[in-house]
Amino acid sequence: MSSQLSQVADQLTSSTGLQPNRQWLQTLLTTQRSSTPLQALVQTARFRFLACDITESVARDACLPSDINDPQVKERKLRGRIAVQVMGIEDISKSRWEQIEALEAIERGEGTKGREIIRVAATDDSAESTAAPVLKGGVHKLLLQDVAGNRVYGLELKPVEGISLGMSIGCKLILSEAVVARGIVMLAPSTTILVGGKVEGIHKAWKQNRKADLRKGIEEQGR
Repeated sequence: MSSQLSQVADQLTSSTGLQPNRQWLQTLLTTQRSSTPLQALVQTARFRFLACDITESVARDACLPSDINDPQVKERKLRGRIAVQVMGIEDISKSRWEQIEALEAIERGEGTKGREIIRVAATDDSAESTAAPVLKGGVHKLLLQDVAGNRVYGLELKPVEGISLGMSIGCKLILSEAVVARGIVMLAPSTTILVGGKVEGIHKAWKQNRKADLRKGIEEQGR
């Protein structure tokens, strides 16, 4: 088992850039048949890995600083590579109404091409799914969580491929030497690696609450 565990762990790390929690992985492998070929085990483990909450499945080898949200720290750079998952996203370049319309367009399976609305074919709702091709080009603010449960907001300085209002909640990212300014992580293609994944429970809860929160904000603003 130890040899098999190491082989699967190494291949997961190689394909995702994330180091799996050995205890989580060992528990997963005990549920698989002993006769299952290695590559089949790797594929199953990868799917489950990306579909699992990062606080359970990823090794705690690097975390966000405990004072990551301190607005008094003007600027600093995170050391090394830190795994995080997306817990929420908003497009701050759009009004609340525009964000509601965008979310409803995603639900209808509509995308945009220039100013023309197009239909987007339904895709497999798997853990590999990370983003919907809907209303790209905005400035996105993400709520991020590391393996220890620490949370911080990330803001796009430059567009990062795969980040959009339609991306899956629970999607894994790797922050590589990212700059933090006044408690906000600056996201850019050179420091942000999109791994993928989706945590169904978190995604469903966020999706159910997001439009209600936006409408509530509109109502409060109108008072």
